[in-house]
Amino acid sequence: MLPAPFDVRLPREDEADDEVETVVQPDISVVCDVAKLDERGCRGAPDLVVEVLSPSTAGRDHLTKRALYERHGVREYWLVHPIDRIVTVHRRRGEGEGKFGVPELFEARGVVPSVGFDGLAIDWDQAFADVPALG
Repeated sequence: MLPAPFDVRLPREDEADDEVETVVQPDISVVCDVAKLDERGCRGAPDLVVEVLSPSTAGRDHLTKRALYERHGVREYWLVHPIDRIVTVHRRRGEGEGKFGVPELFEARGVVPSVGFDGLAIDWDQAFADVPALG
């Protein structure tokens, strides 16, 4: 798991590193293929991307980045709503499928295992320990 700031370079096919125009910094990236990692960050799509929403980035994260991650092959894209404690999960429909399926939503409370990544579980109560609860 790699927290921000961490550059993810998303090249168009065989584009050289110095020509890559699409560079993002997800809040959290999980990269299972270590061959994608180098001193500059990650070249190619991470397996899992997590973005924590804020009022200034929510629209870009929901629309622009979702389409970008889908197009480049991210397996799962999680959008964390810290105030409402809701997580939206976009997951590829199947092996070799180019599109995300219908988004799944769950409440970010307790320990929740990942469906798509064996052995990964998030303790949401610990993750949100410093976030004030809503009335």
